[in-house]
Amino acid sequence: MLEIRNLTCGYDSKFFLKDINFVANSKEFIGIIGPNGSGKTTLLRAITRVINPIKGEILFDGKNIRQMGYKNLAKKIAVVSQGSAVNSMTVEEFILLGRIPHFMRYQFLETGKDMEFARNCMEITSTLKLKDQLMCEISGGERQLAFVARALCQRPKLLLLDEPTSHLDIAHQVRILDLVKRLNKKEGLTVIIILHDLNLASQYCDRLLLLDNGRIYKTGFPEDVLTYQIIEEVYKTVVVIQNNPISLKPYVLLVPEEERQKRENKCKQKG
Repeated sequence: MLEIRNLTCGYDSKFFLKDINFVANSKEFIGIIGPNGSGKTTLLRAITRVINPIKGEILFDGKNIRQMGYKNLAKKIAVVSQGSAVNSMTVEEFILLGRIPHFMRYQFLETGKDMEFARNCMEITSTLKLKDQLMCEISGGERQLAFVARALCQRPKLLLLDEPTSHLDIAHQVRILDLVKRLNKKEGLTVIIILHDLNLASQYCDRLLLLDNGRIYKTGFPEDVLTYQIIEEVYKTVVVIQNNPISLKPYVLLVPEEERQKRENKCKQKG
């Protein structure tokens, strides 16, 4: 579905993604991970034409995205970003913004079909009960669900999410990611998601793309990417990797400096 070939892009001379080669197949659930400043959001911005390649190309269904109009691209790719919502809008009004790419020429208002489609998206995301509330009146977790509902209103084939669970408690993190996983499995929606939490990435993603300093460091299944050697090399911190006892997926355990020193002191005393 999505193919990135020899991509180099960035912002003036400050930061560049370099030589990115990557393929996302239809119906995959792919996680992008990496330290702060490694290029995760930059990659999503390139996929959505917010920034243009300096070198290379991005293909969607075999067609260069630079040859696709923004409206046509918005019918195929939807984004759940970290941007703020329009607080003066109701939840329903905000979600209906997702129908704009499907408006016909000279259409300025939603049709009955648009309203029905939006209602279905609100039902899927459990936001229908919030439809008359202002975006500024609902919780952070509910706002994220509204962002997902607006993206679904675009009826995309590919859903991009930029840290949708940041600043949320664990209950809302699981709720958001369970929803996205259901959309991936039951609706066949291809998902590319940026996650800082390596354990969430391990649990929910079929495949991981690890970025470091603007380059792909490693890509593969969670068990291939989330090894203690790779994490310590990229994140510069000591970890222990075990398997989640339920899912058997890799689970990353942090080792605080104090505990490392205690262990080193014990080893010295035994020596």
